[in-house]
Amino acid sequence: MCGIVGYIGQRKAYPILIKGLKRLEYRGYDSAGVALISDNRQLNVYKAKGKVSELEAFAAQKDISGHIGIAHTRWATHGEPCSVNAHPHYSSSERLALIHNGIIENYAVLKDKLQAKGYVFRSSTDTEVLVQLIEYIQDTHHIDLLTAVQLALQEVIGAYAIAVLDKDHPEEIIAARKSSPLVVGIGEGEFFLASDATPIVEYTDKVVYLEDEEIAVIRQGGKLKVVNLANAECSHEVKTVALNLGQLEKGGYPHFMLKEIFEQPDCIRDCMRGRINREGTNVTLSAVMDHKERLLAAKRFVIVACGTSWHAALIGKHLIESFCRIPVEVEYASEFRYRDPVIDCNDVVIALSQSGETADTLAAVELAKSRGAFIYGICNAIGSSIPRTTHTGSYIHVGPEIGVASTKAFTGQVTVLAMLALTLAREKQTMDKKQYLAIVKELGRIPDKMKEVLNLNDRIAKLSKIFTYAHNFIYLGRGYSYPVALEGALKLKEISYIHAEGYPAAEMKHGPIALVDAEMPVVVIATQNGLYEKVLSNIQEIKARQGKVIVLVTKGDTVISQIADTCIELPETMECLDPLLTTVPLQLLAYHIAVCKGMDVDQPRNLAKSVTVE
Repeated sequence: MCGIVGYIGQRKAYPILIKGLKRLEYRGYDSAGVALISDNRQLNVYKAKGKVSELEAFAAQKDISGHIGIAHTRWATHGEPCSVNAHPHYSSSERLALIHNGIIENYAVLKDKLQAKGYVFRSSTDTEVLVQLIEYIQDTHHIDLLTAVQLALQEVIGAYAIAVLDKDHPEEIIAARKSSPLVVGIGEGEFFLASDATPIVEYTDKVVYLEDEEIAVIRQGGKLKVVNLANAECSHEVKTVALNLGQLEKGGYPHFMLKEIFEQPDCIRDCMRGRINREGTNVTLSAVMDHKERLLAAKRFVIVACGTSWHAALIGKHLIESFCRIPVEVEYASEFRYRDPVIDCNDVVIALSQSGETADTLAAVELAKSRGAFIYGICNAIGSSIPRTTHTGSYIHVGPEIGVASTKAFTGQVTVLAMLALTLAREKQTMDKKQYLAIVKELGRIPDKMKEVLNLNDRIAKLSKIFTYAHNFIYLGRGYSYPVALEGALKLKEISYIHAEGYPAAEMKHGPIALVDAEMPVVVIATQNGLYEKVLSNIQEIKARQGKVIVLVTKGDTVISQIADTCIELPETMECLDPLLTTVPLQLLAYHIAVCKGMDVDQPRNLAKSVTVE
C-alpha cells in the first residue's frame, strides 16, 4: 500500500527519489519522507504529512546532497498520519534509517523488550520498533548491518519490505522482503530499489524481484548479492521489464482514471491478441492447454478475490458455469483465509488480482496450495507475487493502471475470464459449436463497441451535474448485470464519497425499496436479454414511488424510454458479454460526478491501489 524507492550510484539521489515517489503516488498515501547520506557523510531524514509536494517544500532549504538514499510514501496503519509517524525512521543514535511497507504483528512485544533496555520511541509506528531492534542487535553483538538485519527479521512476525541505511557505511543499502513486494533495478554502475517497476523504468529495464525472506545487499560499484535470513546465497534471475514510460503519463487527459477508461478498447484488443485467431473463430489460452488434464478433471472452481476483482469474479462464475457446466464458488479472499474452507486436490482455485500483490489473495493462494488445490492466477502486473506463486495463469495485459479506482483492469479480468470459460468449454465439449463461434466472434467486436460507448462521454458529463448533490444512489441489475451494478456502486463510493449500493433488481422489494423517494437516484441496467421484462417491472415499481431512474438500455429500446427519467443507449451485444459494455458508462458517471464535486479522482482518500496489508 505504501511506496518504497531507493538509489545508489553516481547520480544525485534526491531528484531520483522524489520522482520515484511521484511515480508511486497512485498506490495511495498520507505522508512522505526521504533519507540521504550527504556528501559530508551525514544521515539526513526529511518527512512531511500530505503529498510529495509537501515533502519537496519542506526539504527545499535543506542539505539534499548525496548519491545514496531511500524514500517512502506512507499509508497509515499504526499511528495517525503525521510527520513524526512518517518514514524513514531513525534509530536511537540516528546512525540508521529505515523504511518499511507491511505490518509487524508482534511489534508491541518487541517494543516492550526494547523499552526495558532503555530505548525511547518517538513515533507510534511498528516500523520504528524494527529499526531500533536492528540497532540494538548490532550494538549488542558488534556485528555488521546485514547480520543485524538477518537476526532482527528472525524475531519479526508479519509482513515487510524494508530498506536500511547506515551512515557509517555510505556505500550500502540493505533491503529485504516478506509478503510485500520489492524490486531491485540494475543500471550501469548504479542500483535502484522500488515497490514496483514504475519508478525504475525511466533508468533501466533490468530488474530482480526479491522472493520472501530474501535480502538484497546493494553496494556501489559491486554486484547485487541476494541472501536469505540464514545468510545462504540465493540465485536470482535478472528480468527485462516491458513497460513504456508513456503509459505512466496522463497523455493530455486531466486524470489517469479518464485516460484509463478511454484506453479500454485498445487494452481489450491487447488482452485478446494472440489468444483469439485472426479469423475470429477460435480462442486459446496457453495456460489452459499446458495444464489441460488437471483443469478438465476439476470437480469445482473457487475464485478468490477482493474489491473490484471480486465483482469480476462473480461474472466469471456465471461464464464458467454457463459455458462449462462446472460448479464455481466466489470467495472474498479476506474471509476465505480465515474460515477453514473445504478445499482438496480436486479443486482449481483462481486467484484474481490487478496488482498481483493483494495480501489477502496471496494468503488465500498459500492456504489453497497447502490443501492440494491447483492454482490459476489472473493478474495484470507482470512479475508480481501471485504469478510467481501460482501453478499457472494468464496476464490480462492492459498496461499499468495508475488511478486507484480500477477501470481497465476490471474489463481486462472479465475478458480473460470469458476466454478461459470458452477455452475450457471447447475442450470439455460442453458448448454447441455454433454458439461457441458466435461468442468468439462477438468478443472480437467488443473493442469497437466500447468506442461507441465512449462517444457518450460528453452526454454523461452533462448528466452527472444533476446528481452532484445526491447523498445516496442505488444500482440494480440482474444476471450478468448484477455484478456490474455492484461495480458501478463501488466506483461512485470510491471517488465521489457518495453512499451507493448495488442490488439484484428483484431484491428491491425485499427491503431496499423502502429507501426510494423523489430524492433517490436509481441506476438500472436493463439491456435486452432474457430478464428484460423482469427488470422492466422493477423499474415500474421504482417510478411508482417517485424514484429518479437512470437506465442503461440497448440502442433502439422504445419501451423503457417512455418511463425512465434518463436512458443511456448502448450497442447491442450478447448477454454474456454485456458487462464489458455496461461497465463503461458507469465508470464515466462516477468519474464526472466526482469531478463536479471537486474530488481527487486519481487518489481518493483512505484508499490504496495495491493492498499489501490486511
